[in-house]
Amino acid sequence: MSMLANTDDRTGGHAEEPPDTGAAETAAEDRHRLTATQGLAALSLDAMASVAYGPESIVLVLAAAGAHGLGFTLPVTLAIAALLAVLTASYRQVIAAFPDGGGSYAVAKRHLGRRTSLVTAASLILDYVLNVAVSVTAGVAALTSAFPSLYPQRVWLCLAVLVLVTGVNLRGIVESAKALIVPTVVFIGSIFALIVVGLFRDGPVSTAAAHGHASVVASNATSVGALLLLKAFASGCSALTGVEAVANAVPSFRAPRARRAQHTEVALGALLGLMLIGLSVLIGRFHLQPVDGVTVLAQLADASLGHNWAFYVVQFATMILLALAANTSFGGLPVLMSLLARDNYLPHVFALKADRQVHRHGVLALALVSAVLLVYSGGDVNTLVPLFSIGVFVGFTVCQVGMVRHWRQERSAGWRGKTLLNGFGAVLTGVAAVVVTATKFSEGAWLIVLALPVLVAAFEIVHRAYTRIGEHLELGRVPETPRRCHSVVVVPVSTLSRLTSKALTAAVSLGDEVVAVTVTPSDGEGRRQAESLRRDWELWNPGVDLVELPSPTRALGRPIVDYVRDLSDRHPDNRVTVLIPEVEPAHFWQRLLQNQRGAVMAHAVRRDTDAVICRLRFRLGARAV
Repeated sequence: MSMLANTDDRTGGHAEEPPDTGAAETAAEDRHRLTATQGLAALSLDAMASVAYGPESIVLVLAAAGAHGLGFTLPVTLAIAALLAVLTASYRQVIAAFPDGGGSYAVAKRHLGRRTSLVTAASLILDYVLNVAVSVTAGVAALTSAFPSLYPQRVWLCLAVLVLVTGVNLRGIVESAKALIVPTVVFIGSIFALIVVGLFRDGPVSTAAAHGHASVVASNATSVGALLLLKAFASGCSALTGVEAVANAVPSFRAPRARRAQHTEVALGALLGLMLIGLSVLIGRFHLQPVDGVTVLAQLADASLGHNWAFYVVQFATMILLALAANTSFGGLPVLMSLLARDNYLPHVFALKADRQVHRHGVLALALVSAVLLVYSGGDVNTLVPLFSIGVFVGFTVCQVGMVRHWRQERSAGWRGKTLLNGFGAVLTGVAAVVVTATKFSEGAWLIVLALPVLVAAFEIVHRAYTRIGEHLELGRVPETPRRCHSVVVVPVSTLSRLTSKALTAAVSLGDEVVAVTVTPSDGEGRRQAESLRRDWELWNPGVDLVELPSPTRALGRPIVDYVRDLSDRHPDNRVTVLIPEVEPAHFWQRLLQNQRGAVMAHAVRRDTDAVICRLRFRLGARAV
């Protein structure tokens, strides 16, 4: 990965395109990758949906200072928008410098050391998982607010939404993007319609949504302190979660990958910034006050569009996008996990791809952990929100610091300006990370602080395990020359059949010496079956010896294991292979009818011997059953 990234650094970030060789294969793979528009739908929903709770988070904090405090909503939002612009520009540079994806993890790995990169990866993993849980619970909360009768079933609704999003992503990231384009367009269109119409209003058209609900604005506050503004800034920064997802998932884009990902990042930053600023302007224009039980966005839609069909379009679009914002994690986290697996910090299975360029095991792992969180929280978004956004700000800060070192080492054209930009971003995101952690620590953020070192320790354990395996296998060294040794094939049999014949045919083709073994229980029925098999075997005369292995306890695996060990002890230079014949049913449900003898024997031999295990499957045709 480092060689590829260095090449891109010298060529402005667009040198990752493959050569003409294998162009057909590349084109076939690109069908399952994202365009810039599809990338915006698949990877930006987390950030887009945050406009539903980002401005509200600011307003709720400033409400503690009364109406005077609410007057600072726009300045705080502008500060967040400025940070968003810095992050967008920074991650655009990250995409060019690290076209293999990984975002903050890739930057930290190259420029800040292994341990820092693992802390960054752990923080991003936690944030991605929490994003799924928060998005799903927030979407379901919007649904149950509209239909209160569904509230008791909120956990099952959350799990149903999670299953839906997981199923779409297992079909491929392109399929998930296509499914999400329409909801994304409807949501963005409805928010901008709300903003544009509201800017032409002299006052709110309707306040029906907030009617009868108690205001949460403090009535006796007259001043706004710096700490309150910092807390409002930190709370509003929850709207920035998801900005890094595009940089993490660059390999998911079609060629030219870096250029498409950069366009997507810029579009995301521009749309999110305009929506945040526009909504904040309307909050001040309509002198909106937060109330219990009604979201700020719902009040803005009511005030701007009226309490009519347009109001419900905004609400339903918000509900759907919040529920589907989990897709951002499904697009970014599996790619990050694949990079960690490639670096031996996660099991290698997470680096595998399915036919549709899907990191299937990463998708399923994310869904499983998210389901546990949903059940643990009881489908309550307030239980999860205090844990949210801390991890991503750790990643933001590390990424900015890493990019400062990147530009200082590279010293390409304009490196001083880029260094200043990333350094300024590092200060802003670092302050935000400290403030968010401090203000939310007692509300549950301590769990994230505790989970980070646990995850890093898990990465280290996996890495040490792979290191020991590599040393044992002597990876990277020239192995000894292969040599031929005497091969003995052991075939377990229980009766004469076509399966027995196929197994012995395969065995005599594989080995120099073949021996058939049958496990004989010590009871009367077992002895009678053994005698019957012996007579049939002598009549058949396949040219292979049949050895009876007594089993006082009717165990299958132990007698075979003892026999294989005896062979290995008597002839250490022999290679012993145990060939286990099995029936492969025509239908999946018919596996329930099997006695699993083959699995039992294979497990015993694998656990207690060094013999080679070969499982011969005899396939039954559909007409055979």
